[in-house]
Amino acid sequence: MNQKLRIDRVHLINQLRQMLRIRRFEEKCTQLYAEEKIRGFLHLYIGEEAIAVGVMSVLKPEDQIVATYREHGHALARGLSMGSILAEMFGRINGCSRGRGGSMHLFDKQMNFYGGNAIVAGGLPLAAGLAMANKKQHRDAVTVCFFGEGAVAEGEFHEAMNLAVLWKLPVLFVCENNGYAMGTALSLSESETNLARKASGYGMASSQVDGMNVVDVESATSSALELIKTTSQPYFLECKTYRFRGHSSFDGQLYREKEEIRQWEEKGPVIRLQNWLKENNHFNEEELDELESEIKAEIEAAIEFAEGGAWEDTRDLCKDVYSPTQEGEPG
Repeated sequence: MNQKLRIDRVHLINQLRQMLRIRRFEEKCTQLYAEEKIRGFLHLYIGEEAIAVGVMSVLKPEDQIVATYREHGHALARGLSMGSILAEMFGRINGCSRGRGGSMHLFDKQMNFYGGNAIVAGGLPLAAGLAMANKKQHRDAVTVCFFGEGAVAEGEFHEAMNLAVLWKLPVLFVCENNGYAMGTALSLSESETNLARKASGYGMASSQVDGMNVVDVESATSSALELIKTTSQPYFLECKTYRFRGHSSFDGQLYREKEEIRQWEEKGPVIRLQNWLKENNHFNEEELDELESEIKAEIEAAIEFAEGGAWEDTRDLCKDVYSPTQEGEPG
């Protein structure tokens, strides 16, 4: 095996590891949610793992990430510890947001992970603002903004796209198009279903990529980042994907057929890369078993870390929260 093949093999197995970490973590989260250890809403990323892993693998530490409420996969791929994520979902103070954000609001300043956002399209103007700060302060950083295709119907999407081009902001817009937004088929909500064309309306370079193929996503992201740096212009990357679970834990999924889900699962990102590695003799069942064992141990350690975290003292609940102490007087 030559050096290039060895490096590619190591890299691809690491990509598989990252996707498996996300998949197994979220499968465990469904169990923990049923046990009421995770409360509130739970939006799973299962089926979309190739996008987070492919994009994050080519980002630099100084690049910034703005995510959606379906951001567990983004956080894990970025490098946030599994324990801090799960502790946050448990509402404990050792969580990445001290237990105040929960599943939809993971945040880590040191990792330049600027959180999930519970509002559809809410992260787009935040990403434009971060990119503007980078430009003004001459920082060599790109802001990457993840959002679902449902966001393109919101005003914030169009405002952010327009200003990003006008002001030549270093931002990569990553649209995770799963075809259904919250529960409405794209063809019923958008007259133009090729979402990359929407970027053209603002004079922004754009492309579409198979979001179920981690290699293609990584390559497209690398090209997009290079273009952003050489042209000082934003870029729109549409990743065609499919979530295997419902919009949230309360979704009955009455808007799609089970057979459709099954067909997509057969060409999912994890099984796709896993099969390719095996078929090309780059990977075997023993290595897969080792990976699964490592991930299982990491999840068990994360649960122990989360359960060992304290609840926030009720006396501190107003800390870092703005509220007037008296009428007309700032707190």
